[in-house]
Amino acid sequence: MKPPPFDYVAPSSIEEVLDLLSDAQDGASLLAGGQSLMPLLNMRFARPELIIDINRVDGLDGIVVSADKVTVGATVRLATIEHDAEVAAALPILATAASYVAHPQIRARTTIGGTLSHADPSAEMPTVAVALGATINLRSKTGTRSVSAEEFFESTFTTSKEADELLVSVDFPREAGMTFVYDEISRRQGDFPFAGLCLGLSVRNGVVASARAAAAGVADIPQRLPALEAALVGRSIAEATEDAAAAAAGEANPPTDIHGTAAYRRGLLRSLVRRILSTLDEEQK
Repeated sequence: MKPPPFDYVAPSSIEEVLDLLSDAQDGASLLAGGQSLMPLLNMRFARPELIIDINRVDGLDGIVVSADKVTVGATVRLATIEHDAEVAAALPILATAASYVAHPQIRARTTIGGTLSHADPSAEMPTVAVALGATINLRSKTGTRSVSAEEFFESTFTTSKEADELLVSVDFPREAGMTFVYDEISRRQGDFPFAGLCLGLSVRNGVVASARAAAAGVADIPQRLPALEAALVGRSIAEATEDAAAAAAGEANPPTDIHGTAAYRRGLLRSLVRRILSTLDEEQK
């Protein structure tokens, strides 16, 4: 199919983008990597009056690594995150998770702002953003605001970003002593996962001091797993593993669809908890 008719503009500054978004109200769509928007246009699921191409906008394509966070601009490609040596040294989970996304050709076009704004509950980077406690930075003509990743994702393909707002960057915090692992189970490499899990632990003297976890594919948003976190804290990894796996399965609310039942996805999540905790336990030895 061919897309419906639309107007196209390619501004060069954030201010121009914000003016266009303000004028268009709900009638505009942003084009960055186009990996989600173009299929939606071609199938006519999306019918914007205006396409705003932000690929030439100054100030959206940088990565800044500081002592307490990694800030990634909205138009940074996932392939850049995957292969950036400074990112890999500062927050390796970002590079690891990016490597799970689809295929190299897709990662070469997909942007961090695009995958977060698309808000697919099975996607890897939104799940990592929730697990890490990332902050989403938004701008409009009336000002700026920052929201936590947990607040940003509201439902399937739905976020708290307003129509006149532009996602400009994401702050991924760095917490000393916290080690994160991402893993997933899918039909084929590059497919969206049936279930994915990002789990991070801080271990002191053999005991889990803190934990953060979020899952993909088990709810209508990338789901934070506080019961799993609570099951781990104050115990050794080996001692807590089965309770943590049961806790994660208990708080997940996966869909039943053509790919599997809710019980099937809960079982996959249990397996991922065990698998990641085994990896983290080995790293502590």
